[in-house]
Amino acid sequence: MKLPLTMRQIAAREPGPPDVLGLTEAAVPQPRAAEVLIRVEYAGVNRPDCIQRTGAYPPPPDASPIIGLEVAGTIAALGEGVDAWQVGDAVCALTPGGGYAEFCLAPAAHCLPPPTGLTMLE
Repeated sequence: MKLPLTMRQIAAREPGPPDVLGLTEAAVPQPRAAEVLIRVEYAGVNRPDCIQRTGAYPPPPDASPIIGLEVAGTIAALGEGVDAWQVGDAVCALTPGGGYAEFCLAPAAHCLPPPTGLTMLE
């Protein structure tokens, strides 16, 4: 699967209410060892995302500054040492950030197959 060089993402221009969020463009991240790159189909919105948007909950060191801690999608690329997944596998994942984007990195160990009988949206 040929990956694009750039992607769209939702980023906060500054800390604040929801209207500080806007569409921007960024480079598609590359997975490091033990990570997967996910083509995001759906991203969850949870309390830490909202608090991070206000500036009161900074991302951890080395995490994406883009909010989004939960995603569902398809694996687009594998980092070195990832053998439990294949490109094209459907996954639900907890991420250290970056879920409000077309592509997101996640530790391979934080990925799960979607529950049987549920759609990616569910």
